[in-house]
Amino acid sequence: MEEVKQTPQDIKPTNVVEEKKSRPSWDDYFLGLLEPLSKRGSCDRGSQSAIIVSPGHTIIATGYAGSPPGMPHCDEAGHMMNTVIHEDGTQSQHCVRTIHGEENAILQCAKDGVKIEGGTMYMRMSPCYNCAMRIIRVGIKRVVSQKKYHAGQKSIDMLEKCGVKVDIIDDSIMQYAKQ
Repeated sequence: MEEVKQTPQDIKPTNVVEEKKSRPSWDDYFLGLLEPLSKRGSCDRGSQSAIIVSPGHTIIATGYAGSPPGMPHCDEAGHMMNTVIHEDGTQSQHCVRTIHGEENAILQCAKDGVKIEGGTMYMRMSPCYNCAMRIIRVGIKRVVSQKKYHAGQKSIDMLEKCGVKVDIIDDSIMQYAKQ
């Protein structure tokens, strides 16, 4: 009788059920990096963070809310609050001591001479109006945010009008102190 040889790969335990590993989508992967990235921020209001990704799914830059180099941070000197009165008479509070996460990521690319045109920007909440203008200007083609910014509808409208695809995962508004 001919002997059948088995290799270790051929032998499988009979009592083990094979589970297929589930890899996250690219969106889920990059969105999952935002929370730990936001912990580097020095302004605890909103804790915005952003990641710029190439069309080939390579991280180009990251950014979080923080003061320019050499300037005091919110967690050292306190917030520098401005009150904005909107067209409908409502007011909102904005800390102007720090650079937003989206802008910090864009500025890092400019400083390093890295092209970001055609990329995707992932962020914790949809961008403010000024950051949306910068996103459009540098040629970002898609924005993915976990939630909405409380004063961000004009930003979303402008992004879409200018051809930037906007995907908001959770349609609720990001909650934080002194909105």
